[in-house]
Amino acid sequence: MGALAVTAIVMAAPPAPGAAAQMTSDVAPPAVRVERYLPREGYVWAPGYWEWNGSSYHWVSGTYLLERRGAHWVADRWDQVGTHWQHVAGHWER
Repeated sequence: MGALAVTAIVMAAPPAPGAAAQMTSDVAPPAVRVERYLPREGYVWAPGYWEWNGSSYHWVSGTYLLERRGAHWVADRWDQVGTHWQHVAGHWER
């Protein structure tokens, strides 16, 4: 009974900030759209990307993010893994 209670608590806990469900697809994403943007002091541009909803892709437009000193933004992308495509979420790297 004690182990069951611990499992229920872990399952009920909210995901960590920035954590997202893994997106995979057996359909290749469309070509990335070209977005126009202007540089903004104190911000970086996070380009848009294709999001898979389980049956089709839809475009998520790019956005400005507050700059983080000593870090750079790595854009969302899709990597081919065998016959499937796996989404790699955008993230900050130092």
